Amino acid sequence: MDPKAIIEWLMDGDVSIRYQTKLDLLSEDDDQLRQKISHEGWGKQLLDLRKPDGHWGQAFYQPKWISTHYTLLDLKHLAIDPKNIKIRSSIQMVLDTEKGPDGGIKPIGQFQQSDVCINGMFLNYACYFGADETQLRSVIDFLLNQRMLDGGYNCRSNGSGAIHSSLHTTISVLEGICEYKVNGYTYRLDELLTSAASAKEFILVHQLFRSDKSGLIINKRFLNFPYPTRWYYDIMRAMDYFQHSNTPFDERMRDALKIIQQKKKKNNIWNLSSKYPGKPHFDMEKAGKPSRWNTLRALRILKKYKMNT
Repeated sequence: MDPKAIIEWLMDGDVSIRYQTKLDLLSEDDDQLRQKISHEGWGKQLLDLRKPDGHWGQAFYQPKWISTHYTLLDLKHLAIDPKNIKIRSSIQMVLDTEKGPDGGIKPIGQFQQSDVCINGMFLNYACYFGADETQLRSVIDFLLNQRMLDGGYNCRSNGSGAIHSSLHTTISVLEGICEYKVNGYTYRLDELLTSAASAKEFILVHQLFRSDKSGLIINKRFLNFPYPTRWYYDIMRAMDYFQHSNTPFDERMRDALKIIQQKKKKNNIWNLSSKYPGKPHFDMEKAGKPSRWNTLRALRILKKYKMNT
């Protein structure tokens, strides 16, 4: 397909894909189209699954992919209207009921230690949907308290212990900090930006997927592109964060960008990789088949960095 045909193919997809295609690839912010996300397609499907108590699934983090937590993350990624009242009330419910003694959002029942990765993801969607800053302060305090000496984050830092940051956790926290800044929050912002700079460097030192010591690939799964990404790290997710946060090109991105380009099929679109185990609400796309999500994400990454690839 030629570029025009690819855009037309994307515009034949779900309304959330259509909106983000216009916004990210055509530089057109169509608010009327965005408003439809709550009333059509995947957005409506997810909103219709919300229970009267404000939860999805059984609780905040149960069962995994159909829980309130991951459903709110999915809704954010759809670019649904951030002023949606039902979504905002669910986030307020989480802030009112799910905080642990350490100030973070705790994952399950009686488990009192907050998970760093979950709090990074929570910050991501809570800021997007306009959560009250005063109630986010303890989450910020918790996250800043979990910074690792190597610049990143690890979900085991306050549990079983960790001596090295995790790419999975680091990208989740970076995405949260980005939404915090973009949406105008200010509490401890300078410290968060300092932390984000060191966390970006942690990813770049690893060239997004290589050992900083041996240069070998850390995990071959980092080179696959499932979607939704959930809590898992991969180079497409990392580069999508870099373009969204307006991070300038760095030579250490080059190999990851080349791999993303090489994953493009002969018809100039990207397929969906095998999904992570677990029950979703529904499948947006089929593994191994042409993926509008991956094509959209790849194209907006390459649009940002095309002069350097």
